[in-house]
This record gives sequence, C-alpha cells and structure tokens, in this order.
Amino acid sequence: MQSIDTSDSAIASVYKAKSFRLSHGTPYPAINMILSDKTLKTLIKTKKLVVKPIDGKSIQPASIDCRLGNHFLVMEENKMEIITLDSEIKYREINANEITIPPKSFLLATTQEYFEMPNDLTAFVEGRSSIGRIGLFIQNAGWIDPGFKGRITLELYNASSLPIKLTSGKRICQMVFCKMDSPAENPYSGKYQGQTVAVGSRIFKDKDHIRINLKK
Repeated sequence: MQSIDTSDSAIASVYKAKSFRLSHGTPYPAINMILSDKTLKTLIKTKKLVVKPIDGKSIQPASIDCRLGNHFLVMEENKMEIITLDSEIKYREINANEITIPPKSFLLATTQEYFEMPNDLTAFVEGRSSIGRIGLFIQNAGWIDPGFKGRITLELYNASSLPIKLTSGKRICQMVFCKMDSPAENPYSGKYQGQTVAVGSRIFKDKDHIRINLKK
C-alpha cells in the first residue's frame, strides 16, 4: 500500500501555508477557501465583516442565510421593443410584503440583510435547496466583490408551470464567503456600491466599447 506523506512540509507545499490573522489573533490559511460558521461568527463579532440584521439562526455551517426584502423590480415589457446593452432598461417598481411570480417569469428582488465586505473576502449567492425544488431559480445580480457595501439584488426566475407566491422575511437564499489569497488592490467602488433596494441593470453606463481585431 502506498504511504501518504502527512509531514508539515508536505502539507505546507499543498496549501501554501503562510497565515493571516483575524483582529483577535486567530490564524487561518492564506488560500482560497469557503469560510465556516466558526470563522463567519468571528469575523462578524470583530466587525471585519458587517451583516445587518443577523442572528444565530442565519449562520449555517458554510454560509449565511438571507431573507427576502420588500422591494421588487419587474421589466416594463410594454415600454420596450428590445433590450440592448446601450440603452437604459425600464422597470416597474413594487413595494410589497408579498409578491407572486407568474410561470416562466423573471423579476429582481433584494435581501433584507445589508453587507460590508472586507478587502480580502468575496462571496456569491446560492438559492436554498428547498426553494430550488419548487422551481424557483435564484442568483445574485453579479459576483460580490471585496469592498462592496449594500444589500444584495437577487435575480428570481420561476421555472415552474405554476405561480409562486413569496413573502418578505422568509429565508430565500444563502451567501457563501470565500477567502482570497491576498487583499484586493482595488476594492469594489462600482455603480452598484451602496445599493439598499433592488437595482436594475446599469450596463448602459459601461464605457468599455472596445473592439479587438483578431488576426487569423
């Protein structure tokens, strides 16, 4: 039987095991990894990661549950003939504690939770398994970059053949946090910074109209 090298040097070579320290002095590996409930609690307690509101029930083994807010955006299909990347998209705003998503329909929502990301953490949103099993697909509208501050805009799509009724305050998705290999040199300061409600696409504000001619 082949032996496995479990020496410190072997482990260090795999994990590149230098360490960073939280503000209270606890080290953790400087590798890309998903953060555990223990680490999340420490980061929140030391205010390195801001999550408001938060309670113990929201913190899962490897994520933080997020609850549905009461602000929604629906595309105004009757006021647009086509969606382009250069034109502002028209939305209808809805403030309600309950909303019903028709079959095969899409809308934007927001979390109740407000986040402030440190410069060495990034995150992404996953829909809860129980929510996905009824045919509701959930994503966050963009990767959550280090330095981001605000509530999370969610993309909701009803893939089922029946309407789905949602209630504000229900746990609807989970935020998964990842440790970066080093703090970002340029933390996020983009066009969605500071959002506190559901925010529609602002891609029309992009200025990077670059065309690259590739030679065959």
